[in-house]
Amino acid sequence: MKKFVSGFVTGTTITVATLAGLMYGVKKTVIEPMEEKENMVNDNRRKAMRKSRAR
Repeated sequence: MKKFVSGFVTGTTITVATLAGLMYGVKKTVIEPMEEKENMVNDNRRKAMRKSRAR
């Protein structure tokens, strides 16, 4: 029984660590670049609005 419990705990820990690493990787490769692009587009939009009002 002791071997089962230790194996179960080890397996659960490894699974949770793997899922956390996967989520971190997806965040770095997919989500953050999209947010950076959105911020860049918004900055360009603000600059264009300022230029159009200055004329």
